[in-house]
Amino acid sequence: MNKHNIPKKILHWYDNNKRPLPWRRINTKKQREYFTLVSEFMLQQTQMKTVIPFFNRFIKKFPNLKSLAIADENRVLKYWEGLGYYSRAKNLKKTATILIKKYRGNLPKDLEELKALPGIGEYTSRSILSIAHNKPYIPLDGNVERILKRVFLLKNKAQISKENLIEKKSFFLNSKRSSDYAQAIMEIGALICRPSLPICNSCPLTTYCKAYKKKDFAIITNNKLKKTKFFEAQVYKRKNKYLVIKNKKFNFLKNLVIFPMNEINEEKYKLSVEKKINIKLSNMNMKIIINENNRRKTIKNSFLLDKSNFNKFILPSFTKKIFNSLPHQK
Repeated sequence: MNKHNIPKKILHWYDNNKRPLPWRRINTKKQREYFTLVSEFMLQQTQMKTVIPFFNRFIKKFPNLKSLAIADENRVLKYWEGLGYYSRAKNLKKTATILIKKYRGNLPKDLEELKALPGIGEYTSRSILSIAHNKPYIPLDGNVERILKRVFLLKNKAQISKENLIEKKSFFLNSKRSSDYAQAIMEIGALICRPSLPICNSCPLTTYCKAYKKKDFAIITNNKLKKTKFFEAQVYKRKNKYLVIKNKKFNFLKNLVIFPMNEINEEKYKLSVEKKINIKLSNMNMKIIINENNRRKTIKNSFLLDKSNFNKFILPSFTKKIFNSLPHQK
């Protein structure tokens, strides 16, 4: 078993199986940097299949770093609408402005300089260095973690700790094609070494994989349990207009348009006979009472939004889900 063949096998698989993702269709170095920056921000906490249409729309409107840097923030948020986690869009816009002013439109090649930019942390900085700058970094995302857990058959808490997984990354060795190599490893995790029903007969790493030899593909995770919280949303309607507010109260959906809402206890939620809906965020399960009222209530910083004008505002999916649950939509 020659472990020095690992990069060669991985890249051979990638060259023959990689997906034609829109941020891989590049013609220039500048385009590679910009597409990598935008796609990595979008892929934070969002699945690939969800990101693709949003990326295409966003790039069509903001085709380069300068167009993004000079754009109005509300315009940027509008083209981000539906992706959620709007702080990413705000940080992307801030980063674009800094790159134009301080770095002449170039992405830094230094890890610490990248991490100093808004919205760029440990993972994103390494992704940018490997993909955009061909530096020998392998970002540790969920796909890479899954491969390592199976290759080494990591099962207990100490084995699956972040520190141990980082140490185990040396398994992959290095490659001169660092950009393709990092993407190839993540691609194998996404398409082959899947969470359930991995396609081992197509995997270039079965020779080295302990999980394959033991036929034990179960993945142990350190995922924190989501909290369940209870809320009451007040829907005030007058003809075709709805009362909405700009959220200053809750840390999630900060400064975005929502229906007036209060957090309540579980007992009140259970006793209510009003319509109820569930909305799942990445870190929270929200159980919401929909309390409809045709009388307009005076609420600070509120305004009436006509049903026909909903698409003209930057509305989070959260607000749209509540709106779509109302009887007039049936």
